[in-house]
Amino acid sequence: MLKNFEELSPVAIDCLKEIGNIGSGNAASALSAMLSKPVTMHVPDVRVLDYQAAIDEVGGPEKVITGILVTFKGDIKGMIMFLLEDAFAKIVVNTFMGKDNVDVLKMDETDFSAVKEMGNIMGGSYLNALAALAGFTVSMDVPSMTVDMMGAIMNAPMTEFSEVGDKVLFIDDGFIIDGVSINSSIILIPEMESLDILMKKLGVN
Repeated sequence: MLKNFEELSPVAIDCLKEIGNIGSGNAASALSAMLSKPVTMHVPDVRVLDYQAAIDEVGGPEKVITGILVTFKGDIKGMIMFLLEDAFAKIVVNTFMGKDNVDVLKMDETDFSAVKEMGNIMGGSYLNALAALAGFTVSMDVPSMTVDMMGAIMNAPMTEFSEVGDKVLFIDDGFIIDGVSINSSIILIPEMESLDILMKKLGVN
């Protein structure tokens, strides 16, 4: 059984990258339909990083980010953390609320809910892709969302899944909404037992 992410083989990483590709495509289609704007996803880059490297990759511990945390359970368990730049929230709030010059640190409850719902859709898209590929039944809890410095946002997954070590699966994808390029990252933290089950189900050693 896998003990940590560093034991993943290159084939396993490629497999997770393909899941990311499919999930990204699903998320792009769902976002495009909700926003009524063209959305295209970048080809995801999947790496195993320690927490500090992941934080640095996004812009450092003091960079303000919109973090959407989705916990999933069922045949496999774990967390997905979406890390989105300001531009994402601004586009969502502008599209649904008609507001310009949005300050993500001063969003009202309605604005916040709109962005959170987009995160809910993205989380569902990734999980549906994973479940369909492996033939699993997976459900997700209502996502939690916060706008804070990257260092603070990472405290939750670091504490919750400390038993799997200090490594995470870092998926750097990003997307373009209506011509606006937005950097985004996904941190996938499945329980080790779940990751082992997934790899075996997909026939990957």
